[in-house]
Amino acid sequence: MFYNGAMALDRDLHVAVATAWASGRGAPASGWEMLAATGVRGLRVLVESGALARLLSTDSGGPASAVLAANTARFAECGASSRRWDARRPPPEGPFGHVDLDPFGSPLPFLDAAFDSLAPGGLLSVTATDMIVLAGVDAEATRRRYGATPVRGRLGPEGGLRILLRTLSDRSAARGRRIHPLLAYLRDHYVRAYVVVRSGDGPIPVGEIEGDRWNGPPLGTRAPVGPMWLGPLFDRAFLERLQVPPGAVHPGPLAALLGRFRDESVADVPFYFEPNTIAKENGLSAPPSTDRLIEALRARGHSSGRTHARDGAFRTTATRADVYEVATALPVHVHRPSPAGTRTGSPSGVEAP
Repeated sequence: MFYNGAMALDRDLHVAVATAWASGRGAPASGWEMLAATGVRGLRVLVESGALARLLSTDSGGPASAVLAANTARFAECGASSRRWDARRPPPEGPFGHVDLDPFGSPLPFLDAAFDSLAPGGLLSVTATDMIVLAGVDAEATRRRYGATPVRGRLGPEGGLRILLRTLSDRSAARGRRIHPLLAYLRDHYVRAYVVVRSGDGPIPVGEIEGDRWNGPPLGTRAPVGPMWLGPLFDRAFLERLQVPPGAVHPGPLAALLGRFRDESVADVPFYFEPNTIAKENGLSAPPSTDRLIEALRARGHSSGRTHARDGAFRTTATRADVYEVATALPVHVHRPSPAGTRTGSPSGVEAP
């Protein structure tokens, strides 16, 4: 019942996050899956994580309603229940320790209900699939809906993730709380964030990036972008508690993804560098090796690690000038011709990044 192709990995991750979150709490919490559809995601968390004592799964109706009712009925003894509900309103069963918002499109219409139904210190997980808007393809829509100027181009999806986090931060601040991201990531056609919402004070890492003063990866503009979340995407201590759940549908890919999160969390700064872009910006004959770049940057005292956001890309605390200096100093490693009858190396004959 729980397998659904590519989305199974995302559900595996949700179970892992809920399990790790529950390990730092006392009694299991109550949960609300706001837009449950067939209820698969929430029921996996309820049954597999130990994080929830009860789960309310709601949907507005439609073809999935009968399936949702049948699925939750199977797990009623575990605390599962469901009914039709307009997720733009908090249900009377709240407040909840964990609220999950996974819409088709923008989460904006449902955010107030999510925050109003979340108990202090609770875990909120939010997905956004309106990437045409968040990633800057329709920049006017980004400004109109999210009140932000997006990053366009290859870094646009991460810019969209940071705009989403700033939106969550704003909604939380309006209620006298602040968000603490445990894990925020981007994959394929969506971005997703797991944040704890609790009281606190001090500066909130939200602001604009002025392109003409920015010394990180090239944003392709001199104009300001944002406002967006400029703080961490990961809680490093939390990442260390994440484990592959016993019931994971894709244990191997999930383990690799968790490892990549841990790797990049050592340099948890906005945006990432790509070897192809570095080569183009510096007139190099071939993209430098990602591993050699990371090794050389670390040797100079800069935290660096591969990112989950794009294969071959990496994050680093080094400035753009430092990255370019290191890249241009690296020798270009060309594969030597292989003995007759054998083939080695990449098709281009140059070591792949």
